[in-house]
Amino acid sequence: MRWTIKPKPEQKDINALTKALNVNELVAQLLLQRGITTYEEAKKFFRPKLSDLHNPFLMKNMDVAVERVEKAISSNENILVYGDYDVDGTTSVALVSSYLLSYYPNVATYIPDRYDEGYGVSYKGIDFAEDNSFSLIIALDCGVKAIDKVAYAKEKGIDFIICDHHRPGDILPEAVAVLDPKRDDCTYPYDELCGCGVGFKLIQALGVRREETIEDLIPYLDLVATAIGADIVPMTGENRVLAHFGLEVINSNPRIGFKAIINQIKKTVLTITDVVFIIAPRINAAGRMKHGQHAVNLLTETDMSQATKFAAGIEKYNLDRRSLDQEITKEALQQIKENQEEKGFTSVVYKDSWHKGVIGIVASRLTETYYRPTLVFTKSGEKLAASARSVKGFDVYNALQGCSDYIEQFGGHKYAAGLTLLEEQYGNFKHQFEKVVSETIDPKMLQPEILIDALVEIKDMNPKLMRILKQFAPFGPGNMSPVFMAENLQDSGYAKGVGQDAAHLKLAVTQNGYGPLGGIGFNLGDKLNTVINRQTFDAVFSLDENEWQGNVSLQLKLRDLR
Repeated sequence: MRWTIKPKPEQKDINALTKALNVNELVAQLLLQRGITTYEEAKKFFRPKLSDLHNPFLMKNMDVAVERVEKAISSNENILVYGDYDVDGTTSVALVSSYLLSYYPNVATYIPDRYDEGYGVSYKGIDFAEDNSFSLIIALDCGVKAIDKVAYAKEKGIDFIICDHHRPGDILPEAVAVLDPKRDDCTYPYDELCGCGVGFKLIQALGVRREETIEDLIPYLDLVATAIGADIVPMTGENRVLAHFGLEVINSNPRIGFKAIINQIKKTVLTITDVVFIIAPRINAAGRMKHGQHAVNLLTETDMSQATKFAAGIEKYNLDRRSLDQEITKEALQQIKENQEEKGFTSVVYKDSWHKGVIGIVASRLTETYYRPTLVFTKSGEKLAASARSVKGFDVYNALQGCSDYIEQFGGHKYAAGLTLLEEQYGNFKHQFEKVVSETIDPKMLQPEILIDALVEIKDMNPKLMRILKQFAPFGPGNMSPVFMAENLQDSGYAKGVGQDAAHLKLAVTQNGYGPLGGIGFNLGDKLNTVINRQTFDAVFSLDENEWQGNVSLQLKLRDLR
């Protein structure tokens, strides 16, 4: 790990915020690093309010979108709510369809098949709409680049409203309305919403016309919070407000579908991290292993016994996904070793029998192991399909552009992409990708970086600080859980490896006569020799709580030692 300490804000700014908020300097420093400079901004940060949400009609085309939905309802048209097969897409579809169905019956949902139709709006979906007399499609988490598909629908007399959050191309589709805060001509005050967030702004606007208050829409926020966490959008501004209240719904009165998942996992209070690692993978597993419509069915179900059956099915998809992902990861790591490619700048692996639904997860796992741009290929029909993952700071999408001579098609963004190519081009592509990456990557990027908020002393890690840090949640990009560094620590003498194969490190640290304070380092078992025999060491950690037999104590969650 490369340790990088963030620049400390100006002392005068720290002093001013310390005084304004009546907090200690460390808390003031952490707030300033998150762009919070005044009492008012801190109040909004620590005490989010639904009234902090922006007026939905500030979004370009919102008025047109609302008028078209109202016209569809007054003319008794059939509305098709269409969305992608991932968490953001399926939660969006569940959100908008269940809202519309609460007062209008002619609404159905459509999720494209991952294998048959691929990502986004499909011709098959439009044909389905025509065959079933749908005259309005509301596309969520996709569609902003579907120029040909929207034109095809228009020829058939089908209108589109697009709710997307991806960056548009130079030309927008000829939809009735394109709601996308990343449009160059959209002046909406916050442009980091996820697809489900844009869907929520649409129902918020429809609600305004129906004289509903924002409180009437709170029950839908469990879906929005899940999408925000799963889609890894910044946990700032409006997203933070939506996630905060969405988590409250998940923990107090979640929809029946969430209740069915939570009953399986038997966890009482869920954080955004639990949503990302427990709820989201289950919702995603439906689209990976079977069909995303199964996730929508669960998330819109209102009968508990039926939801329990759906959740059991999804749990099975998730277990299948997990065992496939472990098996393929093992085979891929073996392939890298056998071909002696550990020393290159990239990892590119292929086997025709690997399951297309999990190659993205496998690419992420390989990136964690070797920390370099990675591609995992499998056979898809007549062609090869791949998922690409990158390392912090390196644009894998640009690298693929440098290999476009060998690629049939590709799409994605800086850190994750997908592509297809002809099997006979695999060798040429692999060679070119290694060449492009080796010529353009800064070697520093091949070593994972850990960003440190502040240098601290162990004596300052106390329950009062922990209480304040808890109020920094929910965490996510733009507001990550604070990471600290402490120097010249010693173990109290009882450090040991714990867990299977002693993979984790358990210790208790002291510093300048203060301590001991317990610590756990997951997957740091190999660092035991750094801390035994009272050697001094430095540590990077976050502050955490350990609950054991009803007792709660402070502990350091170690990230790295040296």
